[in-house]
Amino acid sequence: MARRVYRATFLEPLVREAVQAYTRAPADQEESLKVTKAVIPAAGLGTRFLPATKAQPKVMLPVLDTPALQYVVEEAVRSGITDILIITGRGQRSIEDHFDRAIELENFLEAKGKFDELKDIRAIAEMASIHYVRQKEALGLGHAVSVAEAFVADEPFAVLLGDDLIHESVPLLADMVRVYEKYGRSVVAALEVSRDEIGMYGCIEPEWVEENLARIVSIIEKPEPGEAPSTLAAIGRYVFTPEIFDAIRGTEPGRGGEIQLTDAINQLAQEQAVYAQRFDHGRFDVGNLLDYLKATVELALERDDVGPPFRAYLSELAVREKLI
Repeated sequence: MARRVYRATFLEPLVREAVQAYTRAPADQEESLKVTKAVIPAAGLGTRFLPATKAQPKVMLPVLDTPALQYVVEEAVRSGITDILIITGRGQRSIEDHFDRAIELENFLEAKGKFDELKDIRAIAEMASIHYVRQKEALGLGHAVSVAEAFVADEPFAVLLGDDLIHESVPLLADMVRVYEKYGRSVVAALEVSRDEIGMYGCIEPEWVEENLARIVSIIEKPEPGEAPSTLAAIGRYVFTPEIFDAIRGTEPGRGGEIQLTDAINQLAQEQAVYAQRFDHGRFDVGNLLDYLKATVELALERDDVGPPFRAYLSELAVREKLI
């Protein structure tokens, strides 16, 4: 006698509805899926660059003739961001001064007929609406992001770390914003690194849904290389739903006694889908001295003014020092 099979078809719509609610925002929220705000934590002490950072913020160290922070702000603006909150610490007034008007300097440049320089200087103050708030204590990246809650309100927002420069040819943040607009869920930038390096990053356990897009099953802050679930590292670009603030509030201090953003992302990923957008090139960690030098060299070679003579110098140096 054939066995009769009963199908719990009445459960299928409920399951589909639960999966839909986890993986993407409700359809009635589509009008609120525009990302126009960004937060840039900049209160770090920059101890790896002492003594250069003793009296100036590390994000204001120049890469060629432009502060690292300006590259980050320009990236945000290219990606459609119009309002930016920079989180500062004590002794970092130079950040505000840089993005403000400099009337005396502008008058001087105009009087000298330096109109190209005048245009560039004025453009810095007009890129976006830039706001500032001070992080009174260095309690971790999660805490730094939480300081931005009043600025963000109930809107989605991007977070860009000033240590990470992304080459302007790589539309990483714009791609992440498109993922957010599609799913209405948080997105983390991700880069494959070596097994030896993964212990320096938040490590993502991925479930791939597209070629370069994964759902984050879990994310662990700086695991031992042998215990890491993958070599997919979280990099300093994020797009968050406002629910990240509840996750931060529910996060206990982690490694180093700090509130880790990674731990909050992991908590959020258990409640709603969080996606990882993978990219594979164009990133410089300018909080690291070697990468800072690499960024300086590579960006210099691309410049029309200094690129050709600098390339000739590097060729001569390589021969002289028997580097090749």
